[in-house]
Amino acid sequence: NIADTMAYLQGEGRLLRAEHDHLCEAFLIMASSSGIQQQQEVLAWLLEPLNKTWTQVEWQTAYLSDPSGLTDMFADTQFMWSIYHTVTFFEKALKRSGTKRSTTAPQAAITTTTATGYLHPMSSHLSWILPPLLRLLRCIHALWAEPFAQSLTGEIKAAKSMTISEQASLLGETSKPTKGQVAPADGLLDVQREGESKENNIRNWLRGVRDSGYNLIGLAATLGEAFFRCIDGSSVILALMENVQVMEFRHLRQLMHLAVVPLVKYCPAELWQIWTANLLQPIFVHCQQALDYSWSSLLREGRAKVPDSFALPGLNSGLPSLEQLGPVNRIDSSLKSLESFASSSLTGFLMLNVGTALPALRITVEVFSWTDSEAVTKVIPFCGALIHLAVATNRAELRQFVGNDLFSSIIQ
Repeated sequence: NIADTMAYLQGEGRLLRAEHDHLCEAFLIMASSSGIQQQQEVLAWLLEPLNKTWTQVEWQTAYLSDPSGLTDMFADTQFMWSIYHTVTFFEKALKRSGTKRSTTAPQAAITTTTATGYLHPMSSHLSWILPPLLRLLRCIHALWAEPFAQSLTGEIKAAKSMTISEQASLLGETSKPTKGQVAPADGLLDVQREGESKENNIRNWLRGVRDSGYNLIGLAATLGEAFFRCIDGSSVILALMENVQVMEFRHLRQLMHLAVVPLVKYCPAELWQIWTANLLQPIFVHCQQALDYSWSSLLREGRAKVPDSFALPGLNSGLPSLEQLGPVNRIDSSLKSLESFASSSLTGFLMLNVGTALPALRITVEVFSWTDSEAVTKVIPFCGALIHLAVATNRAELRQFVGNDLFSSIIQ
């Protein structure tokens, strides 16, 4: 009866899209207490209409073929916000479905279970949800890339910048805004608010779609193999990493915490070569360059031109501590077989991939010149483990790097 009433009101134009999504989320919460079969039925009912519009080739061709298409979408306010609501509903569907984690788990996310034959109720929908989302995120990232960024209208350029309140929040001067504060969603409006500038609407849309899109990918990654086997890893890496060098710090922080950490944490070990190595290499390179530029400008000019907190916690749970490793000449001989260690340790795996390990080791070298003891404390454990592994293995490139650069840096 409720569903029929919703359909009637929507057909009459008396049920706003955001109101509809809140009611649908309530259905998802109720279904989550009624078993997997009930969840699957509710999801099929709720997602079928979205499937028909989300997978249409026409809108993807018009708006997602290149970044200029996205600027055309901004001229169609109603469609622009319908895309926003679709993305946020996918996010809610992943949050509200499946078996719940403990609140102490990352993102308090959904999970699969060890029960034989169990398949998360959202698993069958990822194959059609993710491809358009990745294209959308790739176009959003390209708005900051040159030379296209120079061709944008003044309105869109202004929408890309932070407001004064956002700048103050980033500096810790006011309460931190949450993703839920995106004005058009909280106001239950489907179109531009009366008196709201086009610039602010585009800014809210970009922030909302970016954050929800990242979180959607991160939540999907917690499904494990159901996610990693259903989509081509290269398409995910291209969408997220193609323009990582031009991301603003606020965007990079959201990308890393909402998407990259879950992608690395839940990636099956047998897929690390395809996913993790290709995902972390551009991040490590960018972080190393940004940290070097930030600290060098701070020490020489008294001003850090790039924010410098790039630490990724929780990625090395399988790595022995420095105390466990002990002096290099007393490291267990099993550690010298990096190939065997790499199968159970992410850090060991990264050491097998020199292109990924070297930027991390360069951060290790540079950390000893930092004057921020808190920042050094955060980085030292990870870097110290890399040093020990580099020395303990027969990777000539890494041993040479550590011997020539690191020890001389420590002595200085």
